[in-house]
Amino acid sequence: MSKLRVLVVDDSALMRKLLTQILDSDRDIEVVGSAMDAYAAREKIKQLKPDVITLDVEMPKMDGLSFLSNLMRLHPMPVVMVSTLTERGAEVTLKALDLGAVDFVSKPKVDLTHSLEECAAEIIGKVKAAGMASVQALVINAKSSSKQGATSKAMTRTEALSIGRKYQTTDKIIAIGASTGGTEAIKEVLVRMKPSCPGILITQHIPPVFSRSFAERMNQCSPLIVCEAEDGQQILPGHVYIAPGDRHLLLTRDGARYVCALSDGEPVNRHKPAVDVLFDSVAEKAADNAVGVILTGMGRDGAKGMKHMRDAGAHTISQDEKSCVIWGMPRAAVEEQAVVEEMPLLKIADSLNGIAHG
Repeated sequence: MSKLRVLVVDDSALMRKLLTQILDSDRDIEVVGSAMDAYAAREKIKQLKPDVITLDVEMPKMDGLSFLSNLMRLHPMPVVMVSTLTERGAEVTLKALDLGAVDFVSKPKVDLTHSLEECAAEIIGKVKAAGMASVQALVINAKSSSKQGATSKAMTRTEALSIGRKYQTTDKIIAIGASTGGTEAIKEVLVRMKPSCPGILITQHIPPVFSRSFAERMNQCSPLIVCEAEDGQQILPGHVYIAPGDRHLLLTRDGARYVCALSDGEPVNRHKPAVDVLFDSVAEKAADNAVGVILTGMGRDGAKGMKHMRDAGAHTISQDEKSCVIWGMPRAAVEEQAVVEEMPLLKIADSLNGIAHG
């Protein structure tokens, strides 16, 4: 089997060297070149024909977002962003995912060499996943999101606020899990949901600073009220609660009310937050009043939890292979016989709206 050919693009010579060393340490990856800015990268892409690019967010001459936008328009290919763990870095990285980047890895703030070596497995894993990603799905989803988002926000914001005030509880619950490619897949679902929908709990594999920025971004583009979940927070219709990047999110009850619970427990399936933790709690507390959705992502997180949900009587949905960036988590759920329906990403919201309203 031929090696995965990677081009490293970063204005820092140290970062280019470290990323090259890390990626070259894997026998299935070959770093075919590096570039310090977008213009050099453009020429290297033509010459070297890489399978995957790692791209710095902030670069001289042309910033990473402008380069990524041009690249996805003229020559779509898998891109992994290399970002800083800051509020600004989170905002720009989420914009990069919106433009079509497959995933991102975080630049450590301090002790650069030691920290990068520590997260080598994550970098290698995400680059390999990008090599298997469906860039066609990314491009289609990015175009669809921009059209849908422009028409949905102003239309129903007031409705959603009034619904949140009117009702104190909801009988139904929607639980969504996702990983690689999930930020844009979740957006595709949320922008199409009706503001009268049941409360939605979401676990997306994402770091803490990014989860807060992601929630704010979804709040701006969807007709629902979206926030980062807080411990003890009551779950209301028309509201979405996203797991913080360093806590498991669970569903619990306070009498008749559904409530968010956050746990600082150990990682599950190497993830924190983990989809299995959310789905298991929903199976226990909501049973057949719940709907579970598993979207694009690498690995098997969520498959067993979704099986528990189905066994408890919940309706379960997985994103189909064709529309997934990575058909890993949905495939695992299918293999567990946890899935009632498989469907394209763009049909999931319609199905949820229909189920939620009987």
